[in-house]
Amino acid sequence: MTARLHWDVRLEITEDDDHCEVVAHLDAGDRSLAGVGRSRRNPADPAVPQVGEELATARALHDLAHHLSHDAWNMIEDFSRT
Repeated sequence: MTARLHWDVRLEITEDDDHCEVVAHLDAGDRSLAGVGRSRRNPADPAVPQVGEELATARALHDLAHHLSHDAWNMIEDFSRT
């Protein structure tokens, strides 16, 4: 039988003129994880908020992926000890 799972990722974006922070929240049913990403505009660069938002989001998703992989490896280690 094939199982179908549904996981939700919610992005929480906070920004001002020069900084952006994104928290990527994963609801994986039985557990929740989060990743954080930040960006800062170089004062010499033009103000294009979308660039900072995308960089911070990519970094948050990368951090979330790291936490998810770490979680999986911990489960594998736990199962191999039994």
